[in-house]
Amino acid sequence: MPRSDFYHLLRFRLEEALPRLLERVLASGQRAVVVAGSAERVEDLTLMLWDQRDLWIPHGSARDGYAGDQPVWLTDDPQDCPNGAQVLVLCDGMDSPLAAEMARTLDLFNGHDEAAVMAARERWKARLAAGFSLYYWRQDEAGRWTEQARRVPEEDVVKEV
Repeated sequence: MPRSDFYHLLRFRLEEALPRLLERVLASGQRAVVVAGSAERVEDLTLMLWDQRDLWIPHGSARDGYAGDQPVWLTDDPQDCPNGAQVLVLCDGMDSPLAAEMARTLDLFNGHDEAAVMAARERWKARLAAGFSLYYWRQDEAGRWTEQARRVPEEDVVKEV
């Protein structure tokens, strides 16, 4: 059963949260594909990842090529996964049919943008209807992720914190 984790960004911007989450994905031995809202956004995220001072996130995009060699692939095409990723990371309100094929999807959304929050709720409902295991994470005052809700169909468990 696919798993989808929703990350409600309140204290950090995407540019601050994404590198840390990708670091965890890579530390687990998995590859990721990051789907952004536009080709320009892909380039911005690519540059941002290269500029990290305390993290090294090996990554590439269509501009770089060598997709199969890239542990993290950035794209604006929601059906593009040329690096054999097991983790799908959705940014900028994007969605992807790849979510059903991936072991895990990380859906990052801006908690200060009401339209982004509403769109994330719709993606949650769609994934719930499709039988995904769902987890909802929200940043606390210190910026740590705290689990706020969980829906795991195979265990028939609903957890709300």
